[in-house]
Amino acid sequence: MVRTIIAFSCAALLAACASPGTNAVQADLPVAKGTAMPGAGHSVDMKGQPLALAGQPISIGEKLPDAMVTGVDLKPVNLGVPTGKVRIISVVPSIDTPVCDKQTHELSEDGQKLAGSDVQMLTVSMDLPFAQKRFSKEAKIGNVTFVSDYKDREFGERNGLLIKPLGLLARAVIVTDKNNVVRYMQVVPEITALPDMDAAMSAAKRLM
Repeated sequence: MVRTIIAFSCAALLAACASPGTNAVQADLPVAKGTAMPGAGHSVDMKGQPLALAGQPISIGEKLPDAMVTGVDLKPVNLGVPTGKVRIISVVPSIDTPVCDKQTHELSEDGQKLAGSDVQMLTVSMDLPFAQKRFSKEAKIGNVTFVSDYKDREFGERNGLLIKPLGLLARAVIVTDKNNVVRYMQVVPEITALPDMDAAMSAAKRLM
C-alpha cells in the first residue's frame, strides 16, 4: 500500500513537471525568484501541496559537504572535493521532464557565455547514469557534467535537498567558489517552476 502511494506521488510529480499535452521544452515556464529553506523541518511545494525535505541543510558561507555521487561512466565522484574552479550545480528531480529539460538547457546555454575555463557546470539528479548519458547525447550537451545521487542519496541528505516522500531531489541551483564554499543557493519553492538561472550566472561571474 505504501509503495502504491509513493509510486502515485512520483507519477504526479513527473506530471506536474510537464506541460499539458507535450514533452517539448517550453519557453513560457514560470521562473521562481524566491527560495525555500533546505533541510529537515522544511518543505517545497508541488502545485501548492507541501513535500517534506530531509537531511542536514547547507548554508551560504559553508563548504559544500562530502557527498559521493556517480558519474555517467559509473565512477564515484566526491562533490565535496574542491576542483579549483567555480561550480554551478543545477539540481533537478528528473531530467526526463520538460521543466528539468529546460533548466538543464539553460545551464548549458547560459554557461557558454562565461569567459574562460574557470567554471564547472554540473547537473545532479536521482536519474540513473545511463539515463543521464542518453539525455546529454540526445540534447547535444557537452559542457555540463552529469552525476547521479541514486546510489546512497548522500548529496540530497547532506545538503538538505532530499524530498523525503518521493526519494527525489528538490529543484535547486548552488554556486560555489574555487574553494568549494557555497556563495549562492536557491531552492525553488514550487518545483514546477524554474530556478532563476540569471541570478546564479551573475553570482558565478562575480567569483571568477
